Amino acid sequence: QVQLVESGGGLVQPGDSLRLSCAASGLTFTSVAMAWFRQAPGKEREFAAVITWSGRTTYYADSVKGRFTISRDNAKNTVYLQMNSLKLEDTAIYYCAARWAYRGTYSIGPNEYDYWGQGTQVTVSS
Repeated sequence: QVQLVESGGGLVQPGDSLRLSCAASGLTFTSVAMAWFRQAPGKEREFAAVITWSGRTTYYADSVKGRFTISRDNAKNTVYLQMNSLKLEDTAIYYCAARWAYRGTYSIGPNEYDYWGQGTQVTVSS
């Protein structure tokens, strides 16, 4: 059974940093691209960042580019999202997602992902 478990969320102030983690089990980690999405109250789930199975390629939404960094440790079956210079509008539930690599390099569409975690809350408030 595939499981993705996020951790690292919390309450921070504008300008602070957080690092989210997502531990995967039940699948061959090097066979999946991994992504982070987020969903704010009353809004649709939106793409934040993706990393290919090898870690060589990453892609970011414009709203987080330059502030967030996605990375993965294939030896630990874990993907990370380092979030710096957090803004009020970054407040959301953050979800990690996995997509089989054979389906393509990566995708920013949530419907393209095969597995999802339960989410971790990030609140940015002054």
